[in-house]
Amino acid sequence: MEWQENSGNWVLIPSQPKAVIHFLGGAFVATAPHVTYRWLLEILANQGYAVIATPFVNTLDHLAMAKNVLSSFENCLNHLYASRILRKKSLPIYGIGHSMGCKLHLLIGSLFSVKRAGNILISFNNFAARDAIPLVEQISSVVKVEFTPSPKITNSLIQKRYRIRRNLLIKFNDDNIDQTLRLSDILRLRFPSMVTVHRLKGNHLTPLGQDLSWSVGQVYTPVDAIGQWLKQEVYRDLNQLKREILLWLNPLAPIS
Repeated sequence: MEWQENSGNWVLIPSQPKAVIHFLGGAFVATAPHVTYRWLLEILANQGYAVIATPFVNTLDHLAMAKNVLSSFENCLNHLYASRILRKKSLPIYGIGHSMGCKLHLLIGSLFSVKRAGNILISFNNFAARDAIPLVEQISSVVKVEFTPSPKITNSLIQKRYRIRRNLLIKFNDDNIDQTLRLSDILRLRFPSMVTVHRLKGNHLTPLGQDLSWSVGQVYTPVDAIGQWLKQEVYRDLNQLKREILLWLNPLAPIS
């Protein structure tokens, strides 16, 4: 499998996909998700999931962003079916979002008529602009700057209109900008038995982890020992994330 650009999205399609994953990354790293999230997305594709990763540029208008990424995804999906790259129609669709990507999936699920088998929301946060954007306090003293919809309105929309029943929420222990527990309270009001929350080791950047190559020389040195230890630590958190995602997607499938 190789990454291909399709209708403005990056796609990775296994030979006989069992489901489609629509992936949305975090602010400022979502412009090239096939690069910044390569390890995680390629793992999912190797397990039989067709991955459609939609790039986006962060703006203050999150509603417009949600509308644009949904339109881009649907155009791509239609093209994949029309060109027979995806042969089996009506594959289940799962949304996976990290950070800002969570908010976009939540807005899509609240404001648009979409069919999803479930959403996986990793490291959700919903801060006001003054807390999320450096130097915005200096700007907002002159001109009011806020996201559209605001954090308060976003929470209200989710509580009243979010349609995706099955959800996995992942919070990392060392993530100090995470608001997953607040989101879980809101979602459980709508779907009390369909929301799963997992706390994992790691931090806000864990999903961005990549394959680390560390070649040991003929003589094993203390530097080699540090490199091997670092690689094991990174892989431990990444592999735990991989296992939780794959187990939730298909509890009966063997995970290598």
